[in-house]
Amino acid sequence: MQTLSITSLIKDSPSAVAILDTQFRFAGNSKVWADEFCPNCESLTGKNYFDVIPRTPKKLKAILEKCLNEGVRNLNEGEKFIYPNGEVQWLKWKINAWTDANNEIGGLIVLLENVTEVKRREELYAKAEKVGRIGGWEIDMADNTIYWTAITKEIHEVPKDYQPNLETGINFYKKGKYREEITNLVTNAMTDGTPWDTELIIITAKGNEKWVRAKGEVEFINGNCVRVFGTFQDIDEKKKAELNLIQVSERLALATKGGNVGIWEYDLVSELLVWDDIMYELFKIPKDTKNITYETWLNYVHPEDKERSHQEVQNALNGIKNFDSQFRIVCPNGEIRHIKGVGITQKNAEGEVVKFLGTNYDITELKNTQMMLQKSEESFHGAFENSDTGMAIVALDGSFEKVNESLCASLGYAEKELLTMNFKEVTHPEDFNDDRSLLKQITKGKRSSYKLEKRYFHKDGHVIHGILTVTAVKDTSGELLHFVSQVTDITPRIKNEKKLSRLVDITTEQNDSLLNFAHIVSHNLRSHSSNLSMLTNFLIKEKDDSERKNLLVMLRGATDSLNDTILHLNEVVQVKVGAFEKMKNINLYDSITDVQKNLNILIQEKNAICEINIPKDLKIRVIPAYLDSIILNLLTNSLKYSSPERIPLIQISSKIESNAITVSFKDNGLGIDLKRNSDKLFGMYKTFHRNKDAKGIGLFITKNQMEAMNGKIEVESTVDVGSTFKLYFEKPLT
Repeated sequence: MQTLSITSLIKDSPSAVAILDTQFRFAGNSKVWADEFCPNCESLTGKNYFDVIPRTPKKLKAILEKCLNEGVRNLNEGEKFIYPNGEVQWLKWKINAWTDANNEIGGLIVLLENVTEVKRREELYAKAEKVGRIGGWEIDMADNTIYWTAITKEIHEVPKDYQPNLETGINFYKKGKYREEITNLVTNAMTDGTPWDTELIIITAKGNEKWVRAKGEVEFINGNCVRVFGTFQDIDEKKKAELNLIQVSERLALATKGGNVGIWEYDLVSELLVWDDIMYELFKIPKDTKNITYETWLNYVHPEDKERSHQEVQNALNGIKNFDSQFRIVCPNGEIRHIKGVGITQKNAEGEVVKFLGTNYDITELKNTQMMLQKSEESFHGAFENSDTGMAIVALDGSFEKVNESLCASLGYAEKELLTMNFKEVTHPEDFNDDRSLLKQITKGKRSSYKLEKRYFHKDGHVIHGILTVTAVKDTSGELLHFVSQVTDITPRIKNEKKLSRLVDITTEQNDSLLNFAHIVSHNLRSHSSNLSMLTNFLIKEKDDSERKNLLVMLRGATDSLNDTILHLNEVVQVKVGAFEKMKNINLYDSITDVQKNLNILIQEKNAICEINIPKDLKIRVIPAYLDSIILNLLTNSLKYSSPERIPLIQISSKIESNAITVSFKDNGLGIDLKRNSDKLFGMYKTFHRNKDAKGIGLFITKNQMEAMNGKIEVESTVDVGSTFKLYFEKPLT
């Protein structure tokens, strides 16, 4: 084929045609092409296709290249392209490769058409059909075949390839009046050409009931019906909404009657006020009363509410605020009733308010109940705020919704602080589970209230003792709203009970100590007395000077021993005398290091290692002299009774607990057989090793010193492993 001949053929073609060579250059084109795609170009010959039309879609460019390279053809009835600037274009094309005289591919013949307007209309129609759920249908009377569009098939819930006939099409309508109605409509239309437009129910292929709007028309030729066609619309949601509205309206009418709701309408043009029967009943006015006007209504309004009510009506009529009011009326018999009024305005075409209509209903009983409730709430509020007992309203999640000043004072928190917290945060951990368990019984409906003695944490950390009473509050339907908690602070009582218990313990302990002391005095002094008496008798009878000297030495030793015993007994007596008056806040680390310095020579002799793991700022409440004595005694014991098999290691550590500070003295010495000696470990003159310096007084005094400071001492020990003494001290006063 010659390019020149092709060019001459297509120049005046009524279609947009272009001839391209192997380099995609224009060899010729129709005038329609130039007008459609290159209106500003004088001549396209020799120019590159993609330079002339630079925004050629990538897909179309690829098709052009493929057709040229492979010598194939490509046909497309319409493709949608969206360009970067948002412009939408539909193109239709037919592309063929052409060959030269040697049967070689010489280029392409491109037939291109811009079908945007047509396709856009088709697309919009399809979308409208889809959104509106409107399908089409047609009956060809020549062969009795029926055609349904895709939407019509969707409405009937049948497959896309479903082929209906006249009988099956009719049978989709619900049996009974709906099927009879469509049959009559179709018959009449085919007989006399009457079109129809009706709403009916069909039963879809899936068994679902659906409201549809069916419209139909007929075509006649020579008096014979040759075609019946129309539309088919899914109106199920709309129709059901309409039916539901009718039901609601009917129910509303019943409700207004049953609820004693009066309906009124005020015509601003005629100035007449129309009342229904219930309105007359509400105002205690005879139903045959005539000429009810706005002034009639206003005259019945209570004098104290009249001006306000009139202004609210005017605000509604002027479009300032809708009418939603409560007012009192004075009935002809003098009775005062509370009325709730609601009204809306209606405007004419010019936007002027011409009607004002609404409802009235009696809320007297409700207002009386509200006033009683208000008085009850005010009474509760006053009791809540002014109560000496701590009170709180606690939400279902445990957070505080409201607290009074008494509770804030007891716990040490400001109101704003407590309102950001929940009851768990101020509850002692050991009491939380009991509280929560009882609370769960309320939420499960097993009880309505409970009382519990529990502990709380004050903001500064000390413990508050209280008696908690919790009561459930429910709404009218029985749903749990919140809890009312009352906390009676019994901390002073608990402290007095503890003090009394402590006094009883101290008295018992002192009685035991006195008894023990009496035994010690009786035993020890009697032994010394007997010994001194014997030595004195021997001295009187002895004539030999050398023997008398020996007896005098022995007598001196006995008196020294008696003196030591008396001193020890005096130390024991002095331990608990005036102990609490001497208590102070003392730095523990400094006290330990001071004692350690005094024992440096002994520590070096033993090659001992002393590890002190105590915070340098830790303070405890003690009697300073007692603390030094306790540390000295425990350190010297660890050194005295160290094992010859290993280097002595003494580890001193501390732990801050909820109500005490624990200090541990751990060594790796000889240890103590606690199974044999636990009951006499802290007894006076009790020793457990054959150390010549052991007197059995140190641990006895240490125990008494700890107890005098309201503390205690415990021991864990294993023979030939070591011992750990645990001391429990009071926390310092802040």
